[in-house]
Amino acid sequence: MVFLHQQNPSRKRPSSFIPPFPQPKIPKSSTTTTKKPPQSQNEAVEDNQVSPSSSSSSVDKLVSILADAGCTLINPSGPPCLPSDHHKFRNHLNRLFSSSDTAPALRSDFLSGFSSYINLQQNFRRVLAFSKRDGFGAKRSESLVKQLLLVPAIQLDLQIMLLEKLPEYFDTNSVDSRTTLSLEDDVARLIIDQFRWLDFVVDPNTFTDKLLQVVSICPLHLKKEIIGSLPEIIGDQSSNNAVVDSLEQMLQEDSEIIVPVLDAFSNLNLDEMMQEQARCYVISTAISCIRTIDGEHIPNLLSFLLLSATPQNVRRIISQIRQQLTFVGMSNSSRSSQQRKLKGKSLVDNTEASILDALRSSLLFKNMLCQEVLKELSSVEKPQDHKVIDIWLLILIYMNGKSMQKSVEKILKKKIVESCIREDMIDQCICGNKELVQDYFPWFLSLSEHLLACKEQKARDFGIHIYICLFGEFGDTYFRQEVLGALVTHVGSGVSFEVNSSLNTMALLASKYPQELIPLSAHINGILDYLEGFCMEHLHKVYEVFSKLALAARSSTYCFGSSIADELLMIIRKQVSHPDMKYKKMGLIGTLKVVSCLGDINNATRASPSQKSNCEEALELLRTSLDSCKQLCLPLVLFYDELTTIMLHKKLQPEIVEWVGKHAGEFESKFLSDLQAGQLPGEDSYCGLEGELWMNLDGDISPICLSILSLSSSSLQSMSSLQVLPANFLLLSAVERLTNQGSLSGIDALLGCPLHLPSSKYFSEAGWQSLTAKQKQIVCLSLYYAANWIRELLNAFCTQVTGRFECTSQATQMDIIVKLLKRLRNLVFLENLLNNCIKCHPLSLPELHLQVDNSGTLLLNKANNRVHFEKKSEHKKTQDNKHKKTSKESSSDPNGKLRQPTILDVLRKTGAVTSQDVSNDSQSSKGQTFIPADQDSCNSTGLISLEVSAVAKALEAQRFKFRPLHVQCYSLLMFSNNQKSCCLDPAVELPLYLYLLRDLHNKLDYFMPPGKQFSATCLSAPAGFTRMTLQEFLSNVRPLFPNLRRHFDNAIFVLKEGDGTCEDHWNVHSASAGNPEVASIVFSKSVVSTLVFKEVLHSFSKMLNLIDVQMHKSVLSDLLEAFQPREVSENVFSGLQQSPSPGTIEYLYLGASSFIEDALDMACSFSFMLASESLLTLESVVTSVQTVLDKSETNGKGIHSPSIHRILPNLRSRLGTSAQKLLSHNWDSEHLENGWKNKGEIVQKILQIYLENSESKSDLLDKLACSILPAVSSSGTTVEDDHLGFPTLCNATFIVWCRVLHEGNIAILNKLVKEIALFMKPRAAVQIEAVEKHLIKIQKSVNVVVSLVNLCRTHDKVTVRAMSVKYGGKFVDSFLKGFDFLQAHFQTHNELIIQLVTELQKATRTIQTLCSEAKGSKQTAITSKIPATKRSMERFLFRVKALLHSTSSGCTFWMGNLKHKDLTGQVVSSQAYADDQNNNVDEDLAEAVEEDQPVSVASEDGETE
Repeated sequence: MVFLHQQNPSRKRPSSFIPPFPQPKIPKSSTTTTKKPPQSQNEAVEDNQVSPSSSSSSVDKLVSILADAGCTLINPSGPPCLPSDHHKFRNHLNRLFSSSDTAPALRSDFLSGFSSYINLQQNFRRVLAFSKRDGFGAKRSESLVKQLLLVPAIQLDLQIMLLEKLPEYFDTNSVDSRTTLSLEDDVARLIIDQFRWLDFVVDPNTFTDKLLQVVSICPLHLKKEIIGSLPEIIGDQSSNNAVVDSLEQMLQEDSEIIVPVLDAFSNLNLDEMMQEQARCYVISTAISCIRTIDGEHIPNLLSFLLLSATPQNVRRIISQIRQQLTFVGMSNSSRSSQQRKLKGKSLVDNTEASILDALRSSLLFKNMLCQEVLKELSSVEKPQDHKVIDIWLLILIYMNGKSMQKSVEKILKKKIVESCIREDMIDQCICGNKELVQDYFPWFLSLSEHLLACKEQKARDFGIHIYICLFGEFGDTYFRQEVLGALVTHVGSGVSFEVNSSLNTMALLASKYPQELIPLSAHINGILDYLEGFCMEHLHKVYEVFSKLALAARSSTYCFGSSIADELLMIIRKQVSHPDMKYKKMGLIGTLKVVSCLGDINNATRASPSQKSNCEEALELLRTSLDSCKQLCLPLVLFYDELTTIMLHKKLQPEIVEWVGKHAGEFESKFLSDLQAGQLPGEDSYCGLEGELWMNLDGDISPICLSILSLSSSSLQSMSSLQVLPANFLLLSAVERLTNQGSLSGIDALLGCPLHLPSSKYFSEAGWQSLTAKQKQIVCLSLYYAANWIRELLNAFCTQVTGRFECTSQATQMDIIVKLLKRLRNLVFLENLLNNCIKCHPLSLPELHLQVDNSGTLLLNKANNRVHFEKKSEHKKTQDNKHKKTSKESSSDPNGKLRQPTILDVLRKTGAVTSQDVSNDSQSSKGQTFIPADQDSCNSTGLISLEVSAVAKALEAQRFKFRPLHVQCYSLLMFSNNQKSCCLDPAVELPLYLYLLRDLHNKLDYFMPPGKQFSATCLSAPAGFTRMTLQEFLSNVRPLFPNLRRHFDNAIFVLKEGDGTCEDHWNVHSASAGNPEVASIVFSKSVVSTLVFKEVLHSFSKMLNLIDVQMHKSVLSDLLEAFQPREVSENVFSGLQQSPSPGTIEYLYLGASSFIEDALDMACSFSFMLASESLLTLESVVTSVQTVLDKSETNGKGIHSPSIHRILPNLRSRLGTSAQKLLSHNWDSEHLENGWKNKGEIVQKILQIYLENSESKSDLLDKLACSILPAVSSSGTTVEDDHLGFPTLCNATFIVWCRVLHEGNIAILNKLVKEIALFMKPRAAVQIEAVEKHLIKIQKSVNVVVSLVNLCRTHDKVTVRAMSVKYGGKFVDSFLKGFDFLQAHFQTHNELIIQLVTELQKATRTIQTLCSEAKGSKQTAITSKIPATKRSMERFLFRVKALLHSTSSGCTFWMGNLKHKDLTGQVVSSQAYADDQNNNVDEDLAEAVEEDQPVSVASEDGETE
């Protein structure tokens, strides 16, 4: 299109029209005066009737003029007939109306006649309609009006005439019916259509003004039509300012026209300034219309916004779209109803699908948008600010390519872990939106696969939820097969947590959709291929899935439903009968899992007359399983334990309970013997050993005893039934509780009955030496089985005193409590005695529960692994510090040569050797055993001396084989039997509580997050503990919080009292519990109290930092309230603007910290280790507050209190003060427990706490490194011990102090580097004062490293020098990261920066000397660190060189060879100078200048290194 002004040719099609003569002026009458058109056809007829002559005359002239030009206006058969040569036709009319003398009159008559002619609507339609050429052909052509508009002389008059006719046809079409009218029937649209794509416009400004006037009064649908067509109508004008202004005004008045306005602005030809102005305005308006615009227009609106985004406004656009777009915010019911309405329609008709498609295409078109969306989502922190659209945006970006998928996965996982994206949001995305999600199904599935493979539990739970939603929403076989296939792939990954999560998903699907899974069972069977690699927990999940499917299949109508159950039963029968223990284990777990489903009382229905009932099938499976493992101990133990679990957690059918009770009733005949007057009727010898009744709590009235000795002696020749004893009793107690309303009164005689064990005389020195290896083995096994029997007694009967059952009287409960405490005393005695026996006769104890991995090797629990790790670390340190001693203790061959210790040697020392090894050695030498790890245990006093509080180290290596104590046993911490003693001595029962506290500590380790040294995939939980959740554990432990405090107070009381109380109490209580006098009891009250002190603090710290405790206010309050001081001092609230109210979380935290501070003050007078444990506990309190605060900020609301952040500085300050107190305390040698030996780690931790919680870490480091440490001489004494203030700083701890200060200094420098990196960002406002402040901080850090490195001049330890080389190189590395900052501000702070460089040079020169001397003396501890350090210093050298050469300050850089000097500054001979001084420019490091050269920034030789 072109605009014709004074013979300007058309720019688009120049050949289409060239006016042959200038354009004449249009008469004013024709342009300014126009009759008002009639409003209807009737009115037009009336007007014609009023002046028929004038109207007829003008029309006749019109017809005549057109006829002369070759056009037939009156055509009864249709629209006017135009000539074939349109160009000739238009030229003729243009010459006629512009060249002749009568042109103005002709033009006036023509326009008047045309106006009269189109007054009739029929005529108007004819001239607007398509014409036929010459009336002969059927070829369609443009309308007459369109041709007349291309005549320059009359174009503007016709345009105005048509626009003024337009309002007459506003109401001919209603809004509801307009969509049904075609273009030919809609006169208003036909008029607008005439203006499109004209070759030229004579007077565009006048025409545009008139058009915009008409648009302002048009109805909405026609207004949208005209606005959307503006670029086609007005074309490429030189200035469209009026159009832009008019559209902006109309947009303010009516936001519904936003979409056509957007289209118009996108296509109008505007200059850059106008285009930017229009874009800004329209984008702002478009953003404001997102929420209010019709749904059908949202896709266009979003596409415009996203494609119009620039780097300046893209974040604003994305943010507003996130906030205002609520297309997925409908409820599930409304979405479901919408889906039903859309049923049968294409997806294109779905508004939500169109919106997603628009977003996806925009993101795909502009890669910048994907990056900015991810940045926007990352910047949103509060959970309430996240919306469903965020998930869709992540999905759309995830679809766009692999390059962005990693970023999407990372952000999604982070948001899920922080609880920002929740499961209800994914429900809104998927549930009820099958048609919408169908195209995105693979991507949802892919993301769920990634989430299920994450280490974070929250991410895996979210992935499970997505799988469940996808399976439930998509009922088609294809989609469900894809879901199941992905889950089976997870199962085969071999990663423990991933396998566990996928099996949990399968179990949920089997519970929720069992009938739907039956036809797809072939896709689930792939799990069975991985059975051999599953642990027991995974096996339970697998068989739970198949058991539920089998149960559903038995009542299924599918023809292949029963085959699933038959196949499962066939598989588990084969596994049960398999001789390999691995497969038998699988079969037993599968059998009992099927029994739990079929035997459930709610499933007691018969599937069909031809099938066995569920109960009959379950009983048959039980019999088959029992018969297959009767002759095998461990499978039978597993059978009993699994059956016990089912009995306690499932309500089984009466027939099954009766069968189990009948079988469990055989316990008496297997393991018990009758007594007469409290004695066995006959005394027999068992393999030459005499027996004796131990631990009889019922006295002569006891009718029975447990026959341990006889069964132990017979177990060496055949299968030991004692291995099954604990599991059998556990099953018996479960049956008794189920059938007796929770009471164990039917078997209460077992609690007090004696144990038949080897005579106590064998535990004397002479008696033990008289035993053969076989007899010693019987003795050890008897003690082992006795200890585990008592463990199960505690597990069973502690359920009677926890208040859960009201069937027992108060007197009965008190009697049970007394007996339980005595049994606990028996257990402590037996395990200590067994520990001593194992030391002298190493023996591999039999397992009492099946806990094996895939290849049959033993799995150690976390506590056991921790012990081994600590032993390994301790052994490694001992080997480093005492190399000579270790060499002497190494094993030697018969020739006397040293040899490397073997694995068997290590196992022998720990007591963990195989029974076969023991039997082989016993055959070769009677009475000879392996050399124990502790020689003192087998000397003249070894066996007859038992230390009650000592850790049974020989047993710890095999602790995983013991039967576990259940959580209910911790209820014994609530009770005491000390009231009947001669005097109240709390120490007499502390060993019992210590035993329980150690077990509690080990179980807490299971719930703590795994550390780096322990992989979660290779560790198993304590036996019998895998199925307990943390919530269940806390519900059992929560009532014990006050009792932990009580025992802690008792321990402190005993420590304060010392040895003033009665010392025979333990022996008295031990005798009352039936413990024989077989040994001299070593009972140190201070040791026991110290250990109880430590264990209570350990347990408190671990529970305080459990996530579930921190997230539940009531549990956290109870725990903190238990450790409150009796009176809170006002000093606790110092520094707080407002003291917290009693009972609030802040108050409880402050009170607990005050209580621990008091304990620390008390511990300083007793033990350094107790004081350090108190400090670590105080640190855990601060850590807990920080974690609670972080969780509150992450979740967007205060979980406990919004003002908890106010107490954090107070707690940190008090923590730092406490750490300083420990470091500055003058410890006596009796309080240090072997002096400072092996206390490096705890001193390091205390010093780190002191630094991290000081007011100014930088100032404190400067003080310690530059003033305190240099005063310590190499001999370990300080110059002025009384004035340094740190007695803990000595020769033994000097290396630890150096290491901590080095690491702290580097941490400070790294923090400074991050801060100054913000100054380097664009648009960062940098103030000179801030720059100078940071340079001063860097100067302090440089001073610290120089001082620490120069310590090597007075301390010649290799470790000190190695640290200087290692940490010196790391410091230079960190320093270089901030070098750009120094370079940017060199002009304004050149003196300070030069001072930094020259000061650091002192350290680098010392490091250079250390490297040279280490190479010469071949000190490998140092040389291994030299390459990295040298690289760092070389980089530093050249960065300084580049800095000085790039500045205009006149500084130059000179680099030469350093003189070879030692640490004292003496020049030493060097091969480097003797060979070639010119070719060897500082081989180790290209240092700068000679040391004796003066330093001058302005000099030619300004040195830097």
